[in-house]
Amino acid sequence: MAGRAAEPQVIWARPERTGRGPRPAHTRAGIAAAAVRIADAEGLDAVSMRRVAAELGCGTMSLYNYVPRKEDLYELMVDAAGGEHELWEPSGDWRADMLRVAHQTRALMHRHPWLPRLMSPVHGFSPNSLRYLEHCLACLDPLPAPYGTKLELIAMLNGIVTTYVTNELATAERTRSLPWSQEREDAIRIAYLGGRIATGAYPRMAAAFAEDAGPIDLEAVFDRALGRVLDGFEPRG
Repeated sequence: MAGRAAEPQVIWARPERTGRGPRPAHTRAGIAAAAVRIADAEGLDAVSMRRVAAELGCGTMSLYNYVPRKEDLYELMVDAAGGEHELWEPSGDWRADMLRVAHQTRALMHRHPWLPRLMSPVHGFSPNSLRYLEHCLACLDPLPAPYGTKLELIAMLNGIVTTYVTNELATAERTRSLPWSQEREDAIRIAYLGGRIATGAYPRMAAAFAEDAGPIDLEAVFDRALGRVLDGFEPRG
């Protein structure tokens, strides 16, 4: 009877080195840094075990001695990016601290545009992710709520930031690929939309456009979205 395949193991549960034999030629930090460089320059799809091995100057099979699966490589990348989070002494104002966290996370995702694709609970418990969560919970100490509620707040903020940045990145990529200027593209779409509204079939949309206050301030929209989530966690009474 064929033997059962060994169950996968979380890479953080595997010792980086056993203490026996010669010092390894590479480290997890070095492997993660190489993968992050590739993803930053060319996108996540350019990251492969073969490509990272070439970046490090080693054979692909030897890389598997350090990183058994591509999923483990992604874990290392997310953890490396998470290490860039600045941690500070909580101010005592949990709303201000969580807004600061959200803005920092948004900036981090713009530095590493591949990161939103890997934001998942699967990659949520690496050393730097745990460090980040502990910091967020410390910032939330003044909020009188159970820890489960506080973790829900953190998850909701991260979800908003991830969605917002994903849309920002997609818009920027689409703008780069347009055969004409973004202004020309916007004018074409606005003209079409104006024609549809003018038919009278969309009275509520017409009313919404009638009260248009000018160009949308995307930074203000981001802050309002965050604020509305935090409003839902404010103590009542």
